Amino acid sequence: MFSATLKAALAYIALSAITASATQSVSMKVAGPSDVTDVENLQITTTITNTGDEMLRLVNDPKSPLSTMPADTFAITNSAGAAPKFVGIKAKYSMEVLSVEDADAFTVLAPGESIDLTHDLSAAYNFTQSGADAYTFDTAKTLYHFTDDGAIVPIEATTEVHSAKLQGKLVAPRVSLAKRASYNGCSSTRQSQIVSAISAAENYLSGATSYLSSHTSSTSRYTTWFGTYSSSRHSTVLSHYTKISGNDYSSFTFDCTCTRSGTWAYVYADSYGEIYLCPQFWAVNTTGTDSRGGTLIHEASHFTVNGGTDDIQYGQSAAKALAQSSPSQAIMNADSHEYFAENNPAQS
Repeated sequence: MFSATLKAALAYIALSAITASATQSVSMKVAGPSDVTDVENLQITTTITNTGDEMLRLVNDPKSPLSTMPADTFAITNSAGAAPKFVGIKAKYSMEVLSVEDADAFTVLAPGESIDLTHDLSAAYNFTQSGADAYTFDTAKTLYHFTDDGAIVPIEATTEVHSAKLQGKLVAPRVSLAKRASYNGCSSTRQSQIVSAISAAENYLSGATSYLSSHTSSTSRYTTWFGTYSSSRHSTVLSHYTKISGNDYSSFTFDCTCTRSGTWAYVYADSYGEIYLCPQFWAVNTTGTDSRGGTLIHEASHFTVNGGTDDIQYGQSAAKALAQSSPSQAIMNADSHEYFAENNPAQS
């Protein structure tokens, strides 16, 4: 007979073998019509399959095909290698604020299970400059598994691309929010919170612009968020804050109907003055890190007329790392602009 100790050892070895053999893998296939007349008919379906042997709780990241929001999710090139212009949303988002209770924030797939998601690419891309041509469509390859204990595990998916010929209309009109209304779907309480956020944003912008104007050499505050000092990069950053400071937030239109978990807000870069506010915006403070006031600066920096920043990295840690590794990208990162303005913890 086996001793109790030996039985325990064998059980441990068996469990370890099972754990070691567990795999997390995903495949994605992009499909759609092979010939498209008019961009409004450019509907692309991505089939996402759990090809591993354990359940996956995949984050519905706006930049992944798991979200149908019109974000920059696809890599699209024509026969000459040119890409269409991205005209979709730029959002402030973080996986770190999610919990397993946020059911709408995830897509759960059992081993072997698939899901199809259809994206209207006319809402995100303008094909006017790249022209009528044959295009190849690939999707963002990195997905994120959210474990029971809150860990975020990246998974690099295998992808199968799609090709299609596009002709006819190459850009779709976008319906803007009614300019006569300052608020859409916002309760009186939320309208009051927006007014307070505007005041906080204006104070942050005044401080940031004044600081940059009076500090024309390297400082810890500047290098933390924008990296190694150079006069040209400093001028770029100052120009962004100067433009944003000139915005009249009281004339903006705010939409409060967004329900996307983990998202503060989003804008369409070419639709100046329209900001869509999401659940995380209401969950944070008016001032401080990732605040409502800071979020308005983040979103306003995305507007093309204000400099057209991107969402290269989210969060303070990632923004600091970006400043050290790539100052040229840091000066175009929206969260970097927000954190410099919020200045929390304070730096001189």
